[in-house]
Amino acid sequence: MITVSLCMIVKNEEDVLARCLDTIKDCVDEINIVDTGSTDRTVEIAKQYTDRVFFFEWTGRFADARNESFKYATKDYILYLDADDVVLEEDREKFKKLKETLDPAVDSVSMFYNAGMDQFGNVTLRYRRNRLVKREKNFQWGGDAHNYLNVFGHIINSDIGITHKSVRHATGRNLSIYKDKIERGDSFSPRDYFYYGNELRENGHPEEAIESYDKCIALKEGWVEDKFYACINKADCYTRLKENQKALESLFQSFVFSRTPRPEACSRIGDKFKVANQFKDASYWYELAVLMKPDENQWSFSYPAFSTWYPHLQLCVCYDKLGDIEKSYENNEKAREYRPQDPAVLHNKHYLEKKMEKLKEEKEKKEQEKEDKVEKE
Repeated sequence: MITVSLCMIVKNEEDVLARCLDTIKDCVDEINIVDTGSTDRTVEIAKQYTDRVFFFEWTGRFADARNESFKYATKDYILYLDADDVVLEEDREKFKKLKETLDPAVDSVSMFYNAGMDQFGNVTLRYRRNRLVKREKNFQWGGDAHNYLNVFGHIINSDIGITHKSVRHATGRNLSIYKDKIERGDSFSPRDYFYYGNELRENGHPEEAIESYDKCIALKEGWVEDKFYACINKADCYTRLKENQKALESLFQSFVFSRTPRPEACSRIGDKFKVANQFKDASYWYELAVLMKPDENQWSFSYPAFSTWYPHLQLCVCYDKLGDIEKSYENNEKAREYRPQDPAVLHNKHYLEKKMEKLKEEKEKKEQEKEDKVEKE
C-alpha cells in the first residue's frame, strides 16, 4: 500500500484548520504544515495534529509557499489541501480504498474539487485538479494567485471529491497580486488574462474585466476552456452593465471554443429570451441545457445548476406563460428534486396545483354541460 504525505500552507486559519484535519488525519501517513505568518492560534492548532510544522516568509506568490510545503514530504505521494477544505465521509472511504489499490506506476491522481455548495447540498462549482502526486517526480507549482501544478506522466481520474467550505472570502487579495504583476511589468499569459478578468469581475469592475477577457480570447495560445469561460464571464459582465445584446453575442461566441453548446451558455441564452418575454425561444434553450450530461472527465469548470434545477425552474415559468400547465408543473417538480425547500419552488408548486385544480373543475363543468345538452336534445 502506498504512503501519503499531506502538505498544507496556512495563515490565520484558526477557524477552519481543525475541521479540515479532522476529516483527513486518519487517511494520511504524515502531516506537514507550512505557516506563512499567522497571528492567531493557527500554529497552536496545527501542533495538536503534527510536530511537522514549519515556517516560510510570505513572498507574495502562493506557488512559492506551496513548493516549500512539498519539500517536507517524505512519503510516496503528496496530497495537498487548503485549510477551508474538508473530505466528506463518502470521499474518505474512497480515498482509503485508493491508497490500498493504487498502482505505484501512477504519477498523479486527479480528484473533483467541489469549490461551492448551495444551502441544499448541491455542488455549484466543480472541476478536476491533480490532487495526489508522486513525490519523487518533484512536480512544481506555477502561477502567482491561481496556482497550477505542472504534472505530466501517467495520470488517472478518480471520483473522489474534495469539498471547499469557506467561512470567509479574501476580497481583493488576488486582485492586488495581479496589479503588482502589472506594476512590475510582468508579461501576461492567456491564463493570466482570464483569471485577472475573474478577479476584476468579482470585485465590481466589469468594464476592465471585459477588456481582460478579450485579451485572453484574442491570443492564439492558451487553453480553449479558459477562452470558453472568458466568453461566458464576459457575457455576465455585459449583463451587469445592462448591455443584453452584447451579452447574447458573447454567449454565442462561446460556441467557437466549445464547438457544441454547453449548459452554462444555453441557460444564459434562455435567460435573455425569457427577459424579453420570448418564452418559446427561451424554452428551447432551457430544454437544450437539461439534455446536457456532465462529462465526468472534464477538467475545466462545471456549474451543475445550469443543467439541473435552474433550467427546470425557468422552464416552469416559460411553460406557464405558454399555457402548458402540465409541463410547467413537471419541470417545477424536477427542480424540487434538487431544492426541496426552495421558497420559489414551493410557491410554484402551490400556485400550479391550484391552477390545475381550477382547470380540472372547468373541464368537468364543460363536460357536464355537454352531457346535459345531449340529454335535452
